[in-house]
Amino acid sequence: MSHSAPANEPMIVGQISGVFGVHGWVKIFSFTEPRNNILSYKPWLIRNKSDWQTMTIVKGRIQGKTLVAQIEGVDDRDKAHSLIGSDIAIDPSQLKSLEDNDFYWRELIGLDVEETNLGLIGKVQSIMATGANDVLVVVGKDDAGKNRETLIPYLLDDVIKNIDLEKQRILVDWNESFDE
Repeated sequence: MSHSAPANEPMIVGQISGVFGVHGWVKIFSFTEPRNNILSYKPWLIRNKSDWQTMTIVKGRIQGKTLVAQIEGVDDRDKAHSLIGSDIAIDPSQLKSLEDNDFYWRELIGLDVEETNLGLIGKVQSIMATGANDVLVVVGKDDAGKNRETLIPYLLDDVIKNIDLEKQRILVDWNESFDE
């Protein structure tokens, strides 16, 4: 993705990955952290093919190693099966407010990244969770004009010096990655 998502665009938080039982329950693959947070968002927007539909969750729970949910109006296995592969999204207004210096990944995707000594090095294309810390995947052009990918650890104050959402810019001190 090369730009930030518009503030009113549905935010995808998971996907329907299968059916559970014969009464219309579905298995959920959650993108939230922790994964069962997806069950706290109501209503869901479900995109089956190309249209978004607002759907209400009747019940949801952890079932073994997966999440399952019962969706209002989906009361048999065939209806549930027709939803497999559908994206689950929420309206961004459902997100809780964050503390200062906390950001949702969607706010950082597409921001310009400037290195303190080198200037603009590219835009945030994606973010990876590595366990130790998140990593910004920044894509820009090298001296020959070819795409260059730079991985920058998301370490506030140490590497990430400033995030300015208004200016759509992240200032980093990470010139080690350019030593070749």
